[in-house]
Amino acid sequence: MQFMIMHKNDPKTEAGELPPPELIQRMGEFIGGHAAAGRLIDGAGLGASRTRTRLVFQGGRCTVTEGPYQGAHELPAATLLLKVRTRAEAMGWAERYGAILGDGELELGKVNEPWDLGMMPPPPDPPLQVLLIEKADPATEAGGRSPQQRAALTRLRTEMTKAGVLVRAMRLQPSRVGKRLSFTRNELRTVDGPFVESKELIGGFAVMELADADAAIALCRTYAEILGGTLEIDLRLVDLTPDEA
Repeated sequence: MQFMIMHKNDPKTEAGELPPPELIQRMGEFIGGHAAAGRLIDGAGLGASRTRTRLVFQGGRCTVTEGPYQGAHELPAATLLLKVRTRAEAMGWAERYGAILGDGELELGKVNEPWDLGMMPPPPDPPLQVLLIEKADPATEAGGRSPQQRAALTRLRTEMTKAGVLVRAMRLQPSRVGKRLSFTRNELRTVDGPFVESKELIGGFAVMELADADAAIALCRTYAEILGGTLEIDLRLVDLTPDEA
């Protein structure tokens, strides 16, 4: 089973504070151990909301809001990791994606690179990696898009792959099979889905291949402890159903 583990943004990240070196080291060891064991599928950290863009599609129009902003509707249905040259290029792909959804909401968030965390100088003219987050709506929470939308999204993802833009796409199962883990000083409180909403911005995620939900929760305990012991994590199942052509 593949689980997406998403921790929420925190005030320090939102303020632009860099994580301390010991946290970076511990998280690197944690992620590296799971990668070496073949459990890590994907993962990334996101920057403050000032590095993000919200796109709301309604009635054939697209309203764009540049960060910084507070969380509003942050329950994800799918994520796409894009590698582009410019923000405008990412926006162009997002607008095409949103046009297929009709009414819906997307977010583009810059992925943290080692130089963003002060680990190394930035290389000359690096590519831009952004996470495109498709927000959940009644259709995705009920089980998915229409056959026509799924086919159109598959064609667009294929085009993105051929263009060298799409690194990886993940579709999530409805939140009714998810869990919300709230840690307070490493004490855990668990709430089962469905979740009507999530108003906290995603701060980062890891996708893991694990035996079951108990194994995922056990992993989240260590994940949360590394991040300070007081935070909220959403645990969602990745939908591995094949896409329609």
